[in-house]
Amino acid sequence: MSDQSSPVKVERRGAVGVLVIDRADRRNALSRDTLYALGRLGRELASDPSVRAIVLTGAGDKAFCAGADLKERQGMSPDDVRKQVGLYRSELGVLDRSEKPVIAAINGVAFGGGLELALICDLRVAAPHAELALPETTLGIIPGAGGTQRLPRVVGDARAKEMILLGRKLGAAEALAWGLVNRVSPEGTNVLDDTIAWIEPIANGAPIAQSAALRAIDTSYEVPLELGLELERVYYDETLRSEDRLEALRAFAEKRKPAFRGV
Repeated sequence: MSDQSSPVKVERRGAVGVLVIDRADRRNALSRDTLYALGRLGRELASDPSVRAIVLTGAGDKAFCAGADLKERQGMSPDDVRKQVGLYRSELGVLDRSEKPVIAAINGVAFGGGLELALICDLRVAAPHAELALPETTLGIIPGAGGTQRLPRVVGDARAKEMILLGRKLGAAEALAWGLVNRVSPEGTNVLDDTIAWIEPIANGAPIAQSAALRAIDTSYEVPLELGLELERVYYDETLRSEDRLEALRAFAEKRKPAFRGV
């Protein structure tokens, strides 16, 4: 599946598809080609029925993603930059809208667009040495790939404003305390390996139920409570019609683990 010349590589870990930004010499910065590769490969994984979850990480142990490729941006006009920012929505939108859980394994710094990339994911696991920040205002701009919208939804308005207005960097432990990451990997472990092990319940879980749960949760940000409850009922009904639900009941009665097939 991987093109060796691509700035993004694909690995398979059982039912988990792993996207690796492979630009360690540029701190895995998001060039135009990288954005297009994430979009193309993300679509492939999202449409592959054998993939139960998608993990996103960076090559090496220094950077998950340091944000936009500022070297590339130096030669861009304002219109070029606008088009580049548009790629964050068009190409990364497949991960944002994925009905499969998407998890960030943050193996180092996640600054600017790198943190915005992590915020697209449903869950975030950080290496102990990871640092997270949205420093755009210190560069005379603002986060332009969803940071001003997604960060407050995760950590709250006050903390989001603190990070953005002060350009504040969070270490892994503080990011965990703020709820910006779900887990910090133990010292001495590889964050990708730890993430794969941690999401085992997803990889072996019921895809129809997971998809329905993600859609119900994501919808809750957009609609009043009463409508959200009605949509939850609709999504719940989808699971009632699945063979996986019946398999779970059989497995419970037979005192074994269910073998979910996504049907």
